[in-house]
Amino acid sequence: MTDNEKLDDKPPEKYIELNTFIKLQGLATTGGQAKNLIRSGAIMVNGTLETRNKKKLQENDIVEYEGKKYHVKI
Repeated sequence: MTDNEKLDDKPPEKYIELNTFIKLQGLATTGGQAKNLIRSGAIMVNGTLETRNKKKLQENDIVEYEGKKYHVKI
């Protein structure tokens, strides 16, 4: 078995990017708005300030904005 075959056998990683999650929750209507919101320092992920647009969120992560918590479900 080659290394490539081993990699192909792994189940696909399930995640959603933070900017996409923000749009789906209705906190921003466009990608640009989501990016600005994230970069402004207004978003916490699992209790930590997050400024990366494409942060991969996993099942059960918690995104917080303006005191409200949003649980990630994939």
